[in-house]
Amino acid sequence: MLVKTVYRLLLLGFAFSFVFNFSSDLRNPSSRLVAEEPLQLESYIRLHYTKHEYMVPMRDGVKLMTSVFVPKDTTKQYPFLIKRTPYSVRPYGEDKYPAKLGPSEHFVKANYIFVNQDVRGRFASEGEFVHVTPHLKNKTKPTDVDESSDTFDTIEWLLKNVPNHNGRVGMYGISYPGFYAAAGMIDAHPALKAVSPQAPIGDWYFDDFLHHGSFFLAHAFKWLAMNSTDRPVPTTEPAKPYEYPTPDGYKMFLEAGSIENIDKQYLKGTIPFWKEMMQHPNRDEFWQKREIIPHLKNVAPAVMTVTGWYDAEDLYGSFKTYQSIEKHNPNVSSVLVVGPWHHGGWTSTDGDKLGKVSFGSKTAAFYRSEIELPFFEKHLKGKEIAMLSEATVFETGSNVWRTFDHWPPVNTETKQLFMHEGGRLGVATPFMSKSTNAFDEFISDPNKPVPYSETITPEMTIEYMVDDQRFASRRPDVVTYQTEAFTEDMVIAGPIEADLWVSTTGTDADWIVKLIDVHPDAPASTPMGGYQMLIRSEVIRGRFRNDYAKPEPFVSGEPTRVRVELLDVLHRFQKGHRLMVQIQSTWFPLVDRNPQTFVPNIYFAPPESFKSATHRIFRSVEHPTSLKLGVLPVK
Repeated sequence: MLVKTVYRLLLLGFAFSFVFNFSSDLRNPSSRLVAEEPLQLESYIRLHYTKHEYMVPMRDGVKLMTSVFVPKDTTKQYPFLIKRTPYSVRPYGEDKYPAKLGPSEHFVKANYIFVNQDVRGRFASEGEFVHVTPHLKNKTKPTDVDESSDTFDTIEWLLKNVPNHNGRVGMYGISYPGFYAAAGMIDAHPALKAVSPQAPIGDWYFDDFLHHGSFFLAHAFKWLAMNSTDRPVPTTEPAKPYEYPTPDGYKMFLEAGSIENIDKQYLKGTIPFWKEMMQHPNRDEFWQKREIIPHLKNVAPAVMTVTGWYDAEDLYGSFKTYQSIEKHNPNVSSVLVVGPWHHGGWTSTDGDKLGKVSFGSKTAAFYRSEIELPFFEKHLKGKEIAMLSEATVFETGSNVWRTFDHWPPVNTETKQLFMHEGGRLGVATPFMSKSTNAFDEFISDPNKPVPYSETITPEMTIEYMVDDQRFASRRPDVVTYQTEAFTEDMVIAGPIEADLWVSTTGTDADWIVKLIDVHPDAPASTPMGGYQMLIRSEVIRGRFRNDYAKPEPFVSGEPTRVRVELLDVLHRFQKGHRLMVQIQSTWFPLVDRNPQTFVPNIYFAPPESFKSATHRIFRSVEHPTSLKLGVLPVK
């Protein structure tokens, strides 16, 4: 705790300068260093680095393809910066150079020994590939291997076989490589000094393909179709892209019917992991052993977890990874960075907008030059750079960076907003009515599901998390509640919990809750007039309301409590705006359809089990549906 206290005291001065003194950089950070075109970067890399390819042996004898780029300038010693990936380290061949090295364009000119490695069983590496490799607590035999041991063995080999290094190692990665970065720092090698897991997978029952038991169909289909290549022997051949038969994903997946039929009709049974998922709809051992979050112990001395507020894939893993590191490693310098980005947007865009929503500055370009590069320069090269605050986060709605010495902020006040008659939402307890079972109801038809977006596409769009929700609020199978227009700004921070009291005439149901910033009406010349901006959303498969491992049906017509965590936010509802909550039971084809009839395995549900049902949302004193959130003092 002493280390962390000193660390935070050192940050205090930097926090103020970061927020107030870099205003010009926030408006135009790219003025400091403009990224070159890919061909220019490739030429620069060729001129300044020598590429080597090694088959690095692991403790069980399996060899992993590893590309190493060493600075040609040998007058100094350099740290290693490692990325381990299942997505290929191409281009292969010591005479073939990529157009990018390291986390961003800034690192190539900063000089590191870059190491890119195909994880075991992928592309040119030997061994068997296992999705989200289970972590082994006790490794007693050479054959006891996981991503932690493979990382350890890789670092040990590099230190002994690559000259001109300074003895320090860093790791980074986004999404799946973010998982490898997190897993690789468990029981960290002594030379591993700094790690940045970015949008890391934390638990595949809540990340990517599954959200509280519901299946993210559009995303899972695309990712698995693109990345589950049949690889009987090591190969340098890239995966073949999947060609959709139609741009209309809503029609395509609805007409196919069940998840089983989607597999048969479109994937042709060629994706082993799709089949495995279908056999494990509940959170059984198959999923439990793939959770990396509880194992994040004895990690590297410095960790920077990075994510975006609008990461549609691994937002759960990001916040839970940060929380686990904080819990299990009190003496580690662990910090959190969150910007207004989609999945990986901090490295692939300027970060000035997403969809129709503008963020007022090039936030991602600023992050790359003023946050990410300094983090590694400090911890791997020992440069005298002020350390980051505990949490450096972007406040959406007002479009400003803010820093905190704790996340969630300690000075938030918990507020509870209750659903009232007439679609009202307020802090007062539910109004008394003649019936203690006051409710709103809607008919949910799984054969006419609510679309998740107005966009006609078979994929999960990167901007759906900020989409205008007016298309949904006008449907009869979406129930809306909203506050009065705010008379002053309101800032919400941290996680949100939806506490629902519901019933159904069926025996199963999904529940989707969306938190929305309703902009005031304005003339037609104002693009955002009346815009219903999605801030946070989540879904839970109702059968898992009490236990993700033990599904249970609803009793028809019986009021039932369903609680679901909506992940963290930092958002300012400006004066004149309203806070809206939408509740619905279908969200297609982002989420697969619940037949609303309790069956043992929804993925194999027969057509006759998909039935309309009447759902109720209760708003009485006895059964109060509400939203719990943290409110920050307004500055």
